[in-house]
Amino acid sequence: MSERQGPILVMGVSGAGKSTIARGLADRLGGAYVDADDLHPEENVATMARGEPLTDALRWGWLDLVAKAMAETEPFAVVACSALKRAYRDRLRAHLGPFPIIYLDGDRALLRDRMSDREGHYMPVSLLDSQFEALEPPTPEEGAICVSVTPPPEQVLETALTQLSSRLQGGPDGSGQADHTPRRTS
Repeated sequence: MSERQGPILVMGVSGAGKSTIARGLADRLGGAYVDADDLHPEENVATMARGEPLTDALRWGWLDLVAKAMAETEPFAVVACSALKRAYRDRLRAHLGPFPIIYLDGDRALLRDRMSDREGHYMPVSLLDSQFEALEPPTPEEGAICVSVTPPPEQVLETALTQLSSRLQGGPDGSGQADHTPRRTS
């Protein structure tokens, strides 16, 4: 990988395994795990705990805090963050420039079952539908690595790690982003 690894975003809807995969990537790559949920202001947590989806207005300040954590975490952050809409990812990129994205993709029934099984999380299962409604999967120009969450978590982690490592070794400046600069051929 590059000399100075930048932040990595692990995104997807609730229940996709963002925390598990981001924590695993941080451990394997020597980065620091950051859970964007821990950065939500009390108002956001209370809103979700009442079963109400967050509005864009409630997300902007939170996303700015996430970007700050991504920029300041040493040696580099591997962040678990829903980042459901392109505008949210664009806001992060406006602060940070390009960074690799791992998009955890899973179907509603599987994720509903996973959310039903977890304990002590303020995000109720009832909000999963609103997450899918808000979800704008990364477009090809975002260069995200899409990983199915259907296999067991260790296999998801291995797939994400393999694809990310390959991308970082070959990506321009270690950014992990596709290089869209036209190249001259001789």
